[in-house]
Amino acid sequence: MQIPSQLTPALWGAAAGAVGLAIIGFSWGGWVTAGTAELSAKQRSSAAVVTALAPICLDNFQHQTNATQSQAELKAVSSWEQGSFVEKRGWATMPGSSSPDPSVAKACADLIGKLKL
Repeated sequence: MQIPSQLTPALWGAAAGAVGLAIIGFSWGGWVTAGTAELSAKQRSSAAVVTALAPICLDNFQHQTNATQSQAELKAVSSWEQGSFVEKRGWATMPGSSSPDPSVAKACADLIGKLKL
């Protein structure tokens, strides 16, 4: 099968246009692959869960008898160990869960540090 000579430039133009459109779409148009969209969705949902559970952890902290002393101890611990401090105290262990979530513990430590007792 032979392509008419008048059609060849149009086909090359369409191919170049498709490639150009793909480059522009993925570079500046905000297009993403399914894998990238899935990863972004997982990250956003994890962040939403941490945002929802951190106040529960803070409430667990506030219901203990020595909250002021515990807050002072937390502030004395280095910032990268504060999440572990909250985990060990059990404040980040949610009802129905057997272990604390490290992301929730870190967010909770930040909330406890900002709390005025």
